[in-house]
Amino acid sequence: MKRTNIYWGLSCGVILLSLLSANLVAVDWPTFGGDPQRSGSVEDNTFSPENAGNLELKWSTQVENVPLALNSLTAPVVANNVTTPQGTKTLVYVAGSSDTFFAIDAQDGKILWTRTFDSAVLPDDDSFYLCPNAVNATPVIDKTRNIIFTIARDGKLYGLDLASGIPKFGPFQLIPAFAKAWSLNSYDGVIYTSTSQGCGGDRSGIYAMDVKDPMRHVTHELLVRRGGGAGMWARGGVVIDRNKRLYTPTGDGNFDPAVGDYGSSFLATSLDTLQLIDYYTPLNFKEINKLDLDMPSGGVVAFTDGEDDLIAGGGKESVLYLLNANSLGGKDHHTPLAITSPLANDDKALEQKGMWGAPAVWSDAKTKEKFIYVTIWGAVSKNAPRFATTNGDVPHGCIMAFKIIRDEKTHEPALQPAWISPDLNLPDPPVVANGVLFALATGENPQQQHVQGLLHYKSKEEWKKNLLTTEERGMGTQAAELYALDAKTGKLLYKSGSAMKSWVHFSGLALADGRVYAVDHSSRVYSFGLKGQQH
Repeated sequence: MKRTNIYWGLSCGVILLSLLSANLVAVDWPTFGGDPQRSGSVEDNTFSPENAGNLELKWSTQVENVPLALNSLTAPVVANNVTTPQGTKTLVYVAGSSDTFFAIDAQDGKILWTRTFDSAVLPDDDSFYLCPNAVNATPVIDKTRNIIFTIARDGKLYGLDLASGIPKFGPFQLIPAFAKAWSLNSYDGVIYTSTSQGCGGDRSGIYAMDVKDPMRHVTHELLVRRGGGAGMWARGGVVIDRNKRLYTPTGDGNFDPAVGDYGSSFLATSLDTLQLIDYYTPLNFKEINKLDLDMPSGGVVAFTDGEDDLIAGGGKESVLYLLNANSLGGKDHHTPLAITSPLANDDKALEQKGMWGAPAVWSDAKTKEKFIYVTIWGAVSKNAPRFATTNGDVPHGCIMAFKIIRDEKTHEPALQPAWISPDLNLPDPPVVANGVLFALATGENPQQQHVQGLLHYKSKEEWKKNLLTTEERGMGTQAAELYALDAKTGKLLYKSGSAMKSWVHFSGLALADGRVYAVDHSSRVYSFGLKGQQH
């Protein structure tokens, strides 16, 4: 009997230790959205709807970086268990707009190392919000090589040692100097990015570099239009799915597959050589082009539901598309699995309204329910579908949640409106863990022109002359705020109040090791965690 009690006690102890260990498992955030699919979700049981109200600011760190136009710091990425001369640490990494890279100790916010990139070239034009001549691409971490990859302003790709910042790969030219690149992605020793706006003379497209051999490199490029436009400016950059394909939306531009023009479309390419495999183009692509309702503004996400590989996203038009990743638009390339009615932007504005950022996807481990979350700027459309739960008026913006369900007739995946969050002052893309959704209200001023819309001007040159300056864009801004919401209902659980000091433009959150990380335009990095929680 005593032996049984001893074994019972040991068994309970093992179970308890296992449960504690499960909650203490270190979690990386190696890329924008947390993974190559840009899911925006992570398995971190530190947070729950019950304890999220106990969040607090753990530290904020000012780094030496000069903002360029609207750019300041990239969205953070995080690596745990990095062996440094100061011991094993979790490090937070951000790239500065002015070519200095920072590694920060996640424990206390102290800067562990920096690396400044030298450039032998200068930009031809002054910076402005479309072409800031700045670092723009969120870096990506390759833990198998203990390297973090980043693009400098001169378009060269660097691979830096996680612990010291010493270059271990490159620099090799990946994109033209001062081109505008978007968040890096990585798969099987290859780094991917996309570009837009024709900055630095770049022809917008997808770029890839094989980085397995530090002494040489192999690059591939895919350009999908003969003239201008069709920029691939999704916030999260390109998306990589489990079927080993790469996906990206394209902006306004000609659509004529016979000659290789794929404006206002979702594209699928091969990973190895970037060959175009498939595409989906909405039937109203002419209107999307005419009204400048770019598809990339809302980004895309890849995920699975049962045996189905899915892609979801949308743009300024503010309709959410659900696509079969293996046949994006069906046989005619124009048929989605599902599409919503307009969610916002009833007056078809070019800015301030619509779907902006990047979607996130989260699955409830208990109920197996799957949700997709999209960021909306401005008020909800009068034609929006009916949501089961709302949380008050949302004049400035919100997060909208949809359940992934099965159509009763076709049994294909479909979208069911679930909830609308409380009002957020121009939200950034959300991230999710264990039933808690985190989103940043950016507080920025999104107005781009003195008179809104290219159609009001006689020429693009006249339009460009009427763009607001960076100083004007900085007027009327508010400090960013971190929100925590119940991922199943949208109910407000926490907001950070005055913890952050300035606004932020086109950024994103990182969620790792029981902390949430954010940046602002004043080149500050912030860490939020639960009260009493030690890193």
